[in-house]
Amino acid sequence: MKFRSPLQEGALVRTLLILAALAYLLLILLLPLVAVFVEAFRAGLPGWLEAVAEPDARAAIKLTLLVAAIAVPLNIAFGIAASWAITKHDFRGKELLITLIDLPFSVSPVVSGLIYVLLFGAHGWFGTWLQERDIEIIFALPGILLATVFVTFPFVARELIPLMTAQGRTDEEAALSLGASGWQTFWNVTLPNIRWGLLYGVLLCNARAMGEFGAVSVVSGHIRGETNTMPLHVEVLYNEYNFVAAFAVASLLAMLALVTLVLKTFLEWRHRDAIAAMGH
Repeated sequence: MKFRSPLQEGALVRTLLILAALAYLLLILLLPLVAVFVEAFRAGLPGWLEAVAEPDARAAIKLTLLVAAIAVPLNIAFGIAASWAITKHDFRGKELLITLIDLPFSVSPVVSGLIYVLLFGAHGWFGTWLQERDIEIIFALPGILLATVFVTFPFVARELIPLMTAQGRTDEEAALSLGASGWQTFWNVTLPNIRWGLLYGVLLCNARAMGEFGAVSVVSGHIRGETNTMPLHVEVLYNEYNFVAAFAVASLLAMLALVTLVLKTFLEWRHRDAIAAMGH
């Protein structure tokens, strides 16, 4: 009677696990992605161009880019400041600050959108005060921006905190002891050491900002051509059975996802090299 060796058993299990993982990726990721592009170009390139150049689609694209252009720099500033404070200084409430940074990961985006409606909506806590001064937040750009900032602000900080913790404070303390100012220390010492982690966090933050649906859906009001971002415009087109146009706009988000994946892989590679160089 012939028995398999432990090595043969290990090779068989490894092969089965790899095949199962590939099949799962094919079913869950690759087939839907292919389907998006097949449906987007069902009417050919002219049909795709017509769908993405339509006025409401252009308005959705412009709004999405505008919100990302404002939200991402705000989160960069917050992420760097919070990471610097947490990793380079000791103070009361540090653990609470870390917990608050993780809050958007544990709160549903829809719930976060409802919170802003409760605060700034017509019948919210500050609704009367805002209406008296003709200030629009909900169903306008400020509400969309607030919701987007909320759901995306952990990404930069969460990439930088572990990296800056691993780096320690030695380099900054040496620079300060040699007479460098705080800004000089940050610009010439800290920033070069964290640049790849920072870019990685910015990449993830931007991808989430442009693809956010739940929180933005609650505060936008779904005003076509005005407060619909790209994900919301896709929903509107799909509900109207305008499938070609819906998938055409969705393909732009899919392209963003693919570009994000490529850049993410590159930055992870550079990030590993940076950490390895620090270890030596």
